[in-house]
Amino acid sequence: MGAVTVIRPGDEKFHCSDGSHKWIPPDPEYDQEVWDEQVRQHKQRHLAGERPRFRLRRI
Repeated sequence: MGAVTVIRPGDEKFHCSDGSHKWIPPDPEYDQEVWDEQVRQHKQRHLAGERPRFRLRRI
């Protein structure tokens, strides 16, 4: 298992129901380049605040 990401309040607009990131803006009139930059910054916040957590499995 990899690191666990925390979805903070307000981050919902950047995520699909399965937790993946939305690459297409929710509003078709929204500028795609602006959305891309917002998603990039959002993902950076995930990385900046993320503490790696690993699940160990015994074999």
